[in-house]
Amino acid sequence: MTQVTERAGTTDGTNGETGQRAGTVPWSGTAGRGRKRGSSYAEAGVNIEAGEQAVELMKSKVHKTFRPEVVGGIGGFAGLFALDTTKYSKPLLASSTDGVGTKLLIAQQMGIHDTVGVDLVAMVVDDLVVCGAEPLFLQDYVACGEVVPERIVEIVAGIADGCRYAGCSLVGGEVAEHPGMLRPDEYDISGTGIGVVDADKVLGGDRVQLGDTLIALGSSGLHSNGFSLVRHVLLGAGRMKLDTVVDDLGVQRSLGEELLVPTRIYAQDCLSLIQECDVHAFAHITGGGIPGNLVRSLPEDLDAIVDRSSWRPQPIFDLIATKGRIDSDEMERTFNQGVGMVAIVGPADVDRAISLLAAHDVNAWVLGEVVEGEGRVQMLGEHTRG
Repeated sequence: MTQVTERAGTTDGTNGETGQRAGTVPWSGTAGRGRKRGSSYAEAGVNIEAGEQAVELMKSKVHKTFRPEVVGGIGGFAGLFALDTTKYSKPLLASSTDGVGTKLLIAQQMGIHDTVGVDLVAMVVDDLVVCGAEPLFLQDYVACGEVVPERIVEIVAGIADGCRYAGCSLVGGEVAEHPGMLRPDEYDISGTGIGVVDADKVLGGDRVQLGDTLIALGSSGLHSNGFSLVRHVLLGAGRMKLDTVVDDLGVQRSLGEELLVPTRIYAQDCLSLIQECDVHAFAHITGGGIPGNLVRSLPEDLDAIVDRSSWRPQPIFDLIATKGRIDSDEMERTFNQGVGMVAIVGPADVDRAISLLAAHDVNAWVLGEVVEGEGRVQMLGEHTRG
């Protein structure tokens, strides 16, 4: 985390156009005598002091994410990370950037800001690990209509928690105040992560073989995809209230709390699988669902057979489908349907992989298999009911 600026890309708290310190008048004290005082940055809606207070409040949370390779602390112009090149014969750096999307609107309406940061980290690091990369560090970006230090700290606390779960460091970022573009209670967040993997250990479709097994890693719920449809179906046309406890969800929590369940972070689970099992590829199930993401991890001459009868999606998916009268194809194209990650492993290591994931408290099961084909995903059968 650095300081507050109105223009994205500056990190020193100065006015990006003139280089003048924000909030100062463009003339000396003597030159200004007898003249009306000029406008200030604060009068324009940017509070430098609030931003500096937010940075101070978040420092302890951020420091807890630091790996030994982090050089320096918070407040510089760039985050420094000393890559240990002795660990890799041919190191490749992997990068990923993402946001949380309109799930943020639910957080803002609920006044709960300490979970969406976990979603942000998950969306970034779980993309990195798909190629076999270990997430090293992340930088975040928070844009808001008004800097409220306590709210910013909640957001960043969630990001820091996510980084700790993923085993990576939060080495810096930006808090930008955008009055006039965002309302005082509005904000958006994004993040960019860097990972590393040996060139000869990169996972992907070129490693997938005929007869491989698909293993599903269960999701924690909706994760961070499809929320524009969720809001339209449940809160718009369905006229449901976020504070309503919905019996059909099977848990005693409000609809809003259910929607804000953080995205599962699989990075450390997947890295453990890579170390212990014959893993050929992963697919992170985000927007596009299982068909749209699993296909990205297949070679052109093989298909993936997914057996729907192997699992039952969580009740939140049934609620959305019922309220919105959404057909199964649209549900599968939009949501993860209870599967957050798919591992493609050699058949000899299936039992070992599922046992390892169970030891990591990950619900995992055989989802299907790899067969001859044309690089397609075939969804067969019907979900179990009960």
